Amino acid sequence: MTTAQRISKWFFYLLLFPATLGVCAWQGWAWWSWAIAPARSGEPADNTVQIEIPQGTSAQQIGADLEAAGLIRSNTAWNLWTRWQTLQNRSGDFQAGTYALSPSEPLDAIADQIWQGEVVQASFTIPEGWSMQQMAAYFEEEGFFSAADFLAAARQVPYDRYPWLPKDLPHLEGFLFPDTYEVPEGITAALVVNQMLDRFEQAALPVYQQAQSAYSLKDWVTLSSIVEKEAVVDAERSTIASVFARRLTEGMPLGADPTVEYAFNLRQAPGQPLTLAQVNTPSPYNTYLIAGLPPTPIASPGLASLRASLQPQDTEFLYFVARYDGTHVFSRTLAEHETAQARIQDGVASQTPSSAAN
Repeated sequence: MTTAQRISKWFFYLLLFPATLGVCAWQGWAWWSWAIAPARSGEPADNTVQIEIPQGTSAQQIGADLEAAGLIRSNTAWNLWTRWQTLQNRSGDFQAGTYALSPSEPLDAIADQIWQGEVVQASFTIPEGWSMQQMAAYFEEEGFFSAADFLAAARQVPYDRYPWLPKDLPHLEGFLFPDTYEVPEGITAALVVNQMLDRFEQAALPVYQQAQSAYSLKDWVTLSSIVEKEAVVDAERSTIASVFARRLTEGMPLGADPTVEYAFNLRQAPGQPLTLAQVNTPSPYNTYLIAGLPPTPIASPGLASLRASLQPQDTEFLYFVARYDGTHVFSRTLAEHETAQARIQDGVASQTPSSAAN
């Protein structure tokens, strides 16, 4: 080998080859930096694209879908990122679901969001005192699922999963706990029902178990649902519960308007009270005609009514009548009760003489 050849060889190994490697590494790093950068970095972070990842979708297909949606710049970079997670033995995997992803986020942030299952969450709120019918209408109006789907799910009593549920229930009225819930997009009626039963099991069932009540679980929830529908002012809840407790003890009909409303699937208003014909119509839920509790709850009671029914205030009241401001007048005797009714009617008549005349 000549001197010139040796110099050329050393020049290649010492200068040209390292320089070539450096250029390649720089170009590779430049490409990688470009590939994992946000697809559209100038957009606001709250401008998201919703994408559905079905169960069983491969990592390669997820990358292709993200690239097609304009959420990442390079499917190749996505596959390299995925391979790197495998080499690191990272626990977990990409999770199915509906995601709201921002093209202003870098590739690794988007990948982490899908890896950790940060799916789109929806929320719904069920107020205390709502019936299954009201819930069904609400879910349909909010676009979760049809009212019929919810009612069908609520009529399936899952004893296998919730063995504490009272036997022979025709439906889950009263046991669908009122609360605010967060759920993934696309949730089914059956899963919502299970979530509400889970919350009852966590929040309400321990209250009953710790109290060692003489009521059965179904009777407790049924009584609490009537208290919930009657009580407007929280301070009166325990007093209302005491009236019903005394009436049950003495074998008197509860005489609760909400049970008749439930039987007719209606809601009375100041100008549209229950009619005498409705009050006299026989029904298992007509507590003017039958003594004791109706066969099932009539709504979903909240914790305040559930607790008040277990520990009602100690009173001698057997009657109450509603004023038109949400409060009630409580009485010990029928004579006192009738006097209170007359005073309230006189007050309404004096304020609206034309209506009273009609």
